Amino acid sequence: MVEMPTVAEQLRAGREAKKLTVQQVADATKIRTEHVRALEEGDFSTFSAPIYIRGSVKNYAAFLRLDLPPILAALDAELKGTEKFSEPPPLTEQKTTFVDSLILAVAKLNGKMGLVGIVALAIVIVAAIIIFVARHHHKSDPLGNLKPAVYQPAGAGDTLPLPRR
Repeated sequence: MVEMPTVAEQLRAGREAKKLTVQQVADATKIRTEHVRALEEGDFSTFSAPIYIRGSVKNYAAFLRLDLPPILAALDAELKGTEKFSEPPPLTEQKTTFVDSLILAVAKLNGKMGLVGIVALAIVIVAAIIIFVARHHHKSDPLGNLKPAVYQPAGAGDTLPLPRR
C-alpha cells in the first residue's frame, strides 16, 4: 500500500514544482513567511487554532492550484492526530441566559423590521409616560380642593382710576 504524502509534503512539492520561493508564496497569499514555513514542515504549533491552519492551507493549496478536497481531508486527519488540535475548544463555559437568547433573536431580525420594532416600542413607552404623568399631575393639583368663590375687594366701592387724556 502506497502511503499518501502529508499535507506539508504536498505543499512543499507544489511550491517547488512551480519554482517559487517561500517569500513569493507569502507575498502572493498574504500568509506570514513563518507560517508558510511551518505549514511546509508540518509544524502546526505556531498556529493558535485549527481554523487558522485550515484557512492557511486552503489559501496556500488554492494558490498552487492543488486539489483542495483531498488536501483538506488529509489535514483534518493530521489535526486529529495532534494533542493540541484534536478537539475543538469550547466556545464558552457558561450556559446561555434569557438575555443572551433575546439579544440573539434581535440580532437575527431584518434591519427594517428591527427599526419598526424600536419605533413601536418607543411610542408605547412615551404613551405610558404621558398617561402616568397626567394621572399623577391630576392628583397633586394644589387648587383642586378649593371651592368656587366670589372676589370681593378690600374696600367696598373702590374703583380703578380712569386714564387721563
